[in-house]
Amino acid sequence: MTVLDPADAAARAAAHRDRLLTWVGPHLERRQRHEAHPVLDFLFTYYSEQPARLLRWHAGVGQSVTGELAEERLGWPLYARLPDGSVGLDVDAFRAKRGTSAGWVAGLLGATAGRAGQFGCFGLHEWAMVHRAAPRHDAVPLRLGSVGTDAVVESHRLQCTHIDAYRFFTPTAAPRNALTPTRDTQAELEQPGCLHAGMDLYKWAYKLAPAVPGELLADCFELAVDIRVLDMRASPYDLADHGYDPVPIETAAGKAEYASAQRAFAARGQALRARLLAVCDAVLAPAGAPAPG
Repeated sequence: MTVLDPADAAARAAAHRDRLLTWVGPHLERRQRHEAHPVLDFLFTYYSEQPARLLRWHAGVGQSVTGELAEERLGWPLYARLPDGSVGLDVDAFRAKRGTSAGWVAGLLGATAGRAGQFGCFGLHEWAMVHRAAPRHDAVPLRLGSVGTDAVVESHRLQCTHIDAYRFFTPTAAPRNALTPTRDTQAELEQPGCLHAGMDLYKWAYKLAPAVPGELLADCFELAVDIRVLDMRASPYDLADHGYDPVPIETAAGKAEYASAQRAFAARGQALRARLLAVCDAVLAPAGAPAPG
């Protein structure tokens, strides 16, 4: 266990809050005005972490704090006073409460990390979600109209590997997919090139809190934001009024732009996946076992 210098810990906590307020602040302002955002609301609605909890900085497994930060964290779940008087993650309590889910997450992350990325889906999952149906974002028009959108779906091979994208396919689009992802096959199909698998690293980070250091959580959130922007720029929606230029995946140039960005996100995701796996290893290690790595 490393006891952090109080000044360093306080600086890290403040930096974390400032970093995340970049997105949390505008979201809260929009929410107060009852104003929807077709791109960024997803980070706060589909993903369930509360904004106030997102702003909390955690030292993470293996590190503890003293002073004012320690007293504050004693009121937070899964923290405890340690034998040296500092406050940190209660690993035994975490393992008892979250051990099963952490093990499942570790299995999924490890399987995904060991698989080659696929880069030929071109974001068609968003198109398949509106195939021969009403748009999911009522206030945002379809860039090619309903007929043009349906034609794009019907002229491409759908090959979505992610259950939480595939489950929103319309009844006419789902049979067109090359695969039938299910929750039971998630660890068999999930692969690092998938944008949704990359965004979900944020979900696994906050579900592993407070074992995950705040900096890792913020890195995962920033990746999710960047991926979400590409996801919607490549979608069938016309988001020009919101400041987003399209990535026209129905063209060769759009496909190339999408695949290039997808590869860069996959590389970022693999690095974060390794860091999350290290957290899982640390909290799941038997008591008294040496730290992994």
